[in-house]
Amino acid sequence: MTEAVTRWVEQHAHRLSTSDPGAPLADLRPLAAIVGDAEVVAVGASIRHSRELSVLSHRVVRFLVEEQGFRSFALEGDDASRLGLDEHIRTGAGDPRAMLAEARSFWQTGEILDVIRWMRSFNRRNPGDPVRFVGALAEWTPSLDGLAGIEQGLAEGVIRWHERTGDKIVYWGGLAHTAVGDPRTVSPSSPPQTHRNAGGYLREHFGGDYVSIGLTFHHGTALYQIPAPPAEFADAALGATGLDAYLLDLRADGPAPVRDWLDAPAKTRLIGPEYDAADDAAHHLSGGSLAGWFDAVIHAQEITPVSPLRATA
Repeated sequence: MTEAVTRWVEQHAHRLSTSDPGAPLADLRPLAAIVGDAEVVAVGASIRHSRELSVLSHRVVRFLVEEQGFRSFALEGDDASRLGLDEHIRTGAGDPRAMLAEARSFWQTGEILDVIRWMRSFNRRNPGDPVRFVGALAEWTPSLDGLAGIEQGLAEGVIRWHERTGDKIVYWGGLAHTAVGDPRTVSPSSPPQTHRNAGGYLREHFGGDYVSIGLTFHHGTALYQIPAPPAEFADAALGATGLDAYLLDLRADGPAPVRDWLDAPAKTRLIGPEYDAADDAAHHLSGGSLAGWFDAVIHAQEITPVSPLRATA
């Protein structure tokens, strides 16, 4: 089965460039067929502190806004209104670097600053048709407690914004939130957390108009050195081609062994701020299948750290 999966990935993968967030978008054109007429497209990364996955996410956001008509952007993790970032991208008021310095740590990167600067640049060029930030995602009071309630609140924030504006929305967040989990399990939390996540609620509400893209990687360095994934993880099979970075439509036709692999119970990497390389296999998402969680994946073979905000010009 492994050889069949590797051949299938090699045949269907669309190679991507990761080096420059402002690079031409021609390599992302196959994404148009994956997105179709979707109202919400989620871009969920398995780790937040990777330059490669951040740049790939930025380029997907650019493609959806510049070429597919998406006009609202939900960046998970903090409140753009509180920080003043929504006003900045509308009017140019304030210093986005200073604003990000007051945000949660994983927004304090040169890669996120590049996204803010691009949004402001887009709005200067398109004053009559601007892109805007989605309001605070978790402002709605959920009916569930704990992390399950946070997931419910994240989804409700996107749904309410869509109802209010009618905008097509790009939702950039963590893979644990954006994957279609109904339910899904997050490890190594003790005990592991199993519940419906934001992606599960959004698929229930929007149906096929919610498209889930998972960003995965094989090995590299972020806040720590991360080895190659365990052989049974989906990330290992996705990395078997050795391609630097690619887009893969998981709905593409494939032989029975490939479809069986895509639909089988899976594990995929999920690395947060607390990580133990000696227990790498413990850090994963489970409770579903690769094709159930995602409509497509974007895979980077090797990752490097994001740029700290203080070190960028």
